[in-house]
Amino acid sequence: MSDKPMPSTIEIDVLRYRPEDDSEPFWQRYSVPFSEDMSVLQGLQHIKDDIDGTLSFRWSCRQAICGSCGMMVNGNPKLSCQTFLRDLLPGPVKIEALAHMPIERDLIVSVEPFVKKLERVSPYIIPKTPRALAQGEHLQTPAELDAFAQFSGCINCMLCYAACPQYGLNPDFLGPGVLALMHRYNADSRDGGTRQRMEAISTEDGVWSCTAVGYCSEVCPKHVDPANAVNQNKVNSAKDYFLRFFAPKAKPDTTPT
Repeated sequence: MSDKPMPSTIEIDVLRYRPEDDSEPFWQRYSVPFSEDMSVLQGLQHIKDDIDGTLSFRWSCRQAICGSCGMMVNGNPKLSCQTFLRDLLPGPVKIEALAHMPIERDLIVSVEPFVKKLERVSPYIIPKTPRALAQGEHLQTPAELDAFAQFSGCINCMLCYAACPQYGLNPDFLGPGVLALMHRYNADSRDGGTRQRMEAISTEDGVWSCTAVGYCSEVCPKHVDPANAVNQNKVNSAKDYFLRFFAPKAKPDTTPT
């Protein structure tokens, strides 16, 4: 532990943007009282409550569960509730809205592009066969659970999108988070929707837009591995393409009319 005395304050630079007043974003510096257990989110809350009530940002659970407080902290995508100011000394700490996202106001970005992409992959179980409630729960083996459990931890925080250089270049790319969630359902033994989702996987904006940088997996606060999901679905997409050449062709209908 360092012998240096802890500072009594820390400087926080926030990239501000209020569309009704500002023609472009600008930096604004705030001096915030410092304590060792203070998160970046708590620093922003101090600014809003005691210094500048016009500052806007999202937050909810403060426990890295809801995923709503994602932002760029010193240039890195982070959940502000689980990022501590003590790890960013001596400051100043630079806070910006998530990269590659349309800014609505200050640190708030639009989630609409992400939600529209999510809708394209039907992120829910499409049953293989109809099952009545009277038949009871659909049991799975531990191996069947392991096939998708790793990908079910996504909290839709979009940090992986802010980390993805390819998404920054091509906003139409489905992106790491949506592809990880899609794989979560394709890998579920109860699901029969893979064929339906394959169209989104194999398009120009699907898995083949990924350039395998892998930073998406590094920044995930829940340790989901989107890069692994993308790679597995590149294999699935390639199989789907080549196997169509070996599928039996439908015979022409020769029934007299």
